[in-house]
Amino acid sequence: MTQNDDGWTIPLVAIAVDLVILTIRSAALHVLLVERAEMPYEGKPALPGGFLATESEDLDTAAARELTEETGLRAEWLHLEQLRTYGTPNRDPRGRVVSVSYLAIVPDLPEPEAGGDASDANWMPVRQVLRRRAGLAFDHDRILTDGLEHARRKLEHTTLATAFCPPQFTVTELRNVYEIVWGVRLDHRNFYRKVTGTRDFLVPTGTQTKQHGGRPAALFRRGTATALYPPILRGSST
Repeated sequence: MTQNDDGWTIPLVAIAVDLVILTIRSAALHVLLVERAEMPYEGKPALPGGFLATESEDLDTAAARELTEETGLRAEWLHLEQLRTYGTPNRDPRGRVVSVSYLAIVPDLPEPEAGGDASDANWMPVRQVLRRRAGLAFDHDRILTDGLEHARRKLEHTTLATAFCPPQFTVTELRNVYEIVWGVRLDHRNFYRKVTGTRDFLVPTGTQTKQHGGRPAALFRRGTATALYPPILRGSST
């Protein structure tokens, strides 16, 4: 505790940022994990993150810095948004620490490079991570679960799914994003009709690809829309 000039007692609280970084690799949803090189939880997997560097550092700047320091990835490659705040007492054995979490989504990327207070950094299948109980350091299992559910909800009402795709993609590749993140199968005809019929969701490039074999498939890029109306709901027969 500390006391200001007005006599108010102010608790000493450290601020940290943690990142849930999701991508699709080998037809499965993956999360970026680091291996902690320092105590507490030395050698245990964790989400990338760390403390603010200075009292004046902006939270978004801290998230971008930690991302680069611990993984070698840069924030401009990602969809990055603030997720929520975690402030349960004793969540960190070093003292009272409030963590602001971020959700980041990227297309398939090469293996990351560890740095900072991480001895290793790897993409791990989300399903495998969630099967382990208390598998991550601190309360990162909860943060990962919250981040995953947030991403699933946003796929229903926004164009976030395109953040998993390269600059140009087919409707099949976009449908695969929904199926992988949601863990469901979608009717391909209904899905095609919905996404191509939603204004400014997808923009035709005028080109086609045969990279997956079979008939040529039209290539699209992301449009200017950010919200989907009507939404694409997980429980529907899309």
